Amino acid sequence: MSEPPRRDPEGASGQFRELVPYTLAGYGTGLALAALLDTVGLQRSGWAQWLVRTLAGEGESVFEGLFALHQRLRNRAASLAEAYGWGKFGGMAVPWVVDAGSRLAGVDVYGVPGFYIPFAYGLADQIGANIAGLVFLRRRAASWRAALGDYLRQPVMVAGLVIIFLVPTGLLVARLLGFSPATQLRTALETIAANLCWVPPVVGWVAEHRDPPTPPERAA
Repeated sequence: MSEPPRRDPEGASGQFRELVPYTLAGYGTGLALAALLDTVGLQRSGWAQWLVRTLAGEGESVFEGLFALHQRLRNRAASLAEAYGWGKFGGMAVPWVVDAGSRLAGVDVYGVPGFYIPFAYGLADQIGANIAGLVFLRRRAASWRAALGDYLRQPVMVAGLVIIFLVPTGLLVARLLGFSPATQLRTALETIAANLCWVPPVVGWVAEHRDPPTPPERAA
């Protein structure tokens, strides 16, 4: 039988509050760079768009990777938050491949056919985080079935799964309605809208305060 999900503020949702500010840092740097690039006339530069999307959509992944490394260097016990951070860091390169491959294939990256590109930048790292979280839970469980059960009882993992399915729908609708990332600032805003990676850590933070861990029983 699998052990029930442990409530450890140092090893699980308690650490997610440390991840929340990283997304804001990525948003800020992405917007600042986009405004600068538009000012110097690089509104439709492919490499500039790549950099803006990386910062606006994945800037937090760099910081979360550093968070995971910091936890490991402090010799803290492995936690779901740490696995989440490593997963996001590891998923960073996927959208670069998707973006470059789409351009080489002649996809209209500014029109409806390219709606999936900001999704890749915004949530490829979230997909990596969810996979890493599932693997972490599997290591504590007796089977994949038990691990999936634990996964579905983790608010952070469920929130991540929900946004992974909702975001591409919203991006497609926006493109169908005429939105186009024709400037770097519009690129940054679209990527920020797709980058809802702040939602799962906030859900974990709220769940922690709503249902705090039960202190261990004192020995008689």
